[in-house]
Amino acid sequence: MTDGIPGSIKQEIEKLVKDLNYHCYRYYVLDSPIISDEDYDRLYFHLKELEEKYRYVLPDSPTQRVGAPPLEKFEKVRHTEPMLSLDNAFSHEDIEEFEKRIKRLLKSDEEIEYTVEPKYDGLAIELSYRNGLLYKASTRGDGYEGEDVTTNVRTIKSVPIKIEEVSGIPREVDIRGEIYMDIEEFEKLNREREGKGEPPFANPRNAAAGSVRQLDSSITSGRKLHLACYGIGAVRGMEFKSQLEFIKWLEKARFPVPAVVKNVKGIDKVLKFVKDIEEKRKSFTFETDGAVVKVNDFGLQRLLGMKTREPRWAIAYKFPAHQGITKIKDIQGSVGRTGVITPFAIFEPVRIGGVTVSRSTLHNWDEMERKDIRIGDTVVVERAGDVIPHVLSVIKDKRTGKEEPFHVPEKCPVCRSTVVREEGEVAVRCIGLNCPAQVQERIKHFASRGAMDIEGLGEKNVELFYSNGLIHNFVDIYKLKKEELLNLPRFAEKSAQNLVEAIEKSKSTTLARFLFALGILHVGEYASKLLAKNFEKIEDLYKISPERIMQIKQMGEKIATSVSDFFDDQKNLKALVDLIEKHGIKITNPDFEGKGRGKKPLDGLTFVITGTLPKPRDEVEKLIESLGGHASYSVSKSTDYVVVGENPGSKLQKAQKFKVKTVSYDELLKIIGKHKS
Repeated sequence: MTDGIPGSIKQEIEKLVKDLNYHCYRYYVLDSPIISDEDYDRLYFHLKELEEKYRYVLPDSPTQRVGAPPLEKFEKVRHTEPMLSLDNAFSHEDIEEFEKRIKRLLKSDEEIEYTVEPKYDGLAIELSYRNGLLYKASTRGDGYEGEDVTTNVRTIKSVPIKIEEVSGIPREVDIRGEIYMDIEEFEKLNREREGKGEPPFANPRNAAAGSVRQLDSSITSGRKLHLACYGIGAVRGMEFKSQLEFIKWLEKARFPVPAVVKNVKGIDKVLKFVKDIEEKRKSFTFETDGAVVKVNDFGLQRLLGMKTREPRWAIAYKFPAHQGITKIKDIQGSVGRTGVITPFAIFEPVRIGGVTVSRSTLHNWDEMERKDIRIGDTVVVERAGDVIPHVLSVIKDKRTGKEEPFHVPEKCPVCRSTVVREEGEVAVRCIGLNCPAQVQERIKHFASRGAMDIEGLGEKNVELFYSNGLIHNFVDIYKLKKEELLNLPRFAEKSAQNLVEAIEKSKSTTLARFLFALGILHVGEYASKLLAKNFEKIEDLYKISPERIMQIKQMGEKIATSVSDFFDDQKNLKALVDLIEKHGIKITNPDFEGKGRGKKPLDGLTFVITGTLPKPRDEVEKLIESLGGHASYSVSKSTDYVVVGENPGSKLQKAQKFKVKTVSYDELLKIIGKHKS
């Protein structure tokens, strides 16, 4: 006996765990079970009885997949290596150009080996294993930082909790893949939701993402989710030489891999297999919107490196969008938080790529007039990237003469206020200060994750509070009381307390986030960050002139005027004073680059890189940014230097056109040295 447990019992539990995990793998990964459901259940419940009786539970036991008590929120996780997105190709020419770039960068004309696989339309995930055991699962997030969804992911039966049955196991390894939902399961889930009066998911990808991002893991465990593993992040204690070698290792280690993966040599064979995948997509049980092409050799991948957001060694070929034909029943206007009125069409429902489409944006009034879209028209609807529907064209031959044009409205469709269209702009705006649509959208934006990040104050609750007269603007958020919430549907003691605590927590924020939350016209996250870098306090922006803002190199007249107008408005200033002085909003500014920071060598200088440099572009850009410079993607008159490497692109011509100084990589290093001294 060991620890009071007979050795024979330990062995029996260990064997049951191993056998049940194998049967789980056969059922959920190979789709080839060798025992009946009844036999599986019998073994499972026997294991559970032994675990409860002897309190001996292995970390990879199938009984540990049942989830855990609901979480308060998801914690942030920093990826050891960035989870990059892929550049897209839409034609054979794009794929051929992709190979030309690779050969140019490698300075080689030899044929290159690639792997080709279907592109899964799901939620990107990273599974982190230490000594063979899953210890963390995280979403892609912004590529550098995601959310810890370990508890939920452990409930997915095809995710190995322990790596086994393979000769080599890395000491640590991050395995990347896609969590997805089969089309049949997606349709079943939507039927169930509609039966309960809940809104259906837009597509299988949203359903998978929504299932994984549940604070209550029991909801995730009740959804039939699948996994396909295709990539590797950080790895220690073992080396893989190629993508194909890694995929074969994954299969041996019982990880589910893409439905088909082929190793081919030369771009012609790549294109042939991409076409094969496109033809097979109708037989797949899952949504796929393209094929992924990767350089097979990991050594070559390292040589090729990456751009800011995408690797240079991989590309996603996007299949032509799904299309359908339907009739427009009505055209209406939707009002956004800045007052912009966007036309949208309501269709006779049509199935496109496994999803029922009943409405789509018409983008703007100019676009609608250009296509001559009318109520009653028969139209071709396309789901670009298998997700976003839009009207591709009107079938004018089917017109009967009863179709009705829908012109730019003179009044706001929500509040009946006057609408305006600024000269030279496409946008049509409602100028009603108290327009309910704008107010609600502004409040939603203020509370959103990139802004004040108030967990629990989403679309439905904003509408609920607004309709009950509890909030009329975002200042009112900080007046909400727990007692008021308890009188509303959907709110119990805990949910009301959670929201009150989330609101209180949001009172500590940064200037960049606060400026973004205000929803100033034309001011997104990047412009908010720029303002925070150049102004220490929110008060520094009160009554500011456009000219002062335009002294910031990247700020144009449109943004400067919008910011100046916002902070010159007495009602806006009163709201800010209320938030800060009455409701205790505390704003810090870690981004400020003024007094006390110390001058950096490249302060105020903007650089653009073109061509291949001796070091990876992202490394050079990070160097520039770390020394106070700004690494931009496009050349303009305000650019200070264009750094030119081998085989430069069109940015060199733009630099010559704007008479921007061009320098080599070595000259860049001299500039850095000169400014340091």
